[in-house]
Amino acid sequence: MQPDSPTLLLHAAADLARVAGDVALRHFRAGPAGGALAVETKGDGSPVTAADREAEEAARAWLAARYPGDDILGEEFGRSARGAGRCWVLDPIDGTKTFVRGVPLWGTLVACVEQRPGGAFGEVLAGAAYFPAVGELVAAAPGEGCWWNGTRARTSTVDTLAAATVCTTDPKFSHRPDRHAPWRRLEDAAGLSRSWGDCYGYLLVATGRAEAMVDAVVGDWDTAALLPVVEEAGGRFTSWEGVRTAFVGSAVATNAALAGPVRELLAS
Repeated sequence: MQPDSPTLLLHAAADLARVAGDVALRHFRAGPAGGALAVETKGDGSPVTAADREAEEAARAWLAARYPGDDILGEEFGRSARGAGRCWVLDPIDGTKTFVRGVPLWGTLVACVEQRPGGAFGEVLAGAAYFPAVGELVAAAPGEGCWWNGTRARTSTVDTLAAATVCTTDPKFSHRPDRHAPWRRLEDAAGLSRSWGDCYGYLLVATGRAEAMVDAVVGDWDTAALLPVVEEAGGRFTSWEGVRTAFVGSAVATNAALAGPVRELLAS
């Protein structure tokens, strides 16, 4: 096996997600009600805790020992600047608001991404999403398939919106109110809508338990891991505008059958 083979990177992403996620899990349900986990507010208004920071520190230490020449972008500690051809993109706790409320639908995201001269991101080489509180891990790499707790993951074959389940993180679309009306069109056309948000909604699409997950505002660390997960499960992952990318600040994931109808409703 070559050192940088897709298979190796897939397993590395999964292992790293477990390392960071298990650190975060030690703090779970020690939140405001118990007074053991302080919640701070970052400059963008989002919450952060010691669990976020400790989990990312553990991930960075793991990478320093195994991939010392690679760059790192993490939500809590920013981006290294070595100019490497590869970057690991980390979200130690995706769904911190969920985490601090004691709800188990949060996850740890890890992606290995091609890095071009100047620092622009290219293809995602591997991605993993780990949900420690519910015991689920999904990992994928291009051409290697998507694997859910060791078995092949596949999107659903539902082909009508009337039978579809659609999800979003923020049904109010607080940060992009202009996108609330398109979401309502999709919600009205679907059989069921839920705000099983953050990365958990994308897990549901990749494993056939929902047909669409949409977010109007996301960071690179929110989406990098999820593009290969959804695509290798047979789905489609794009921006709100329908462009295949994980790096433009919005995300729409669907099964293959409803890729067109969902995006048409969002764009209309």
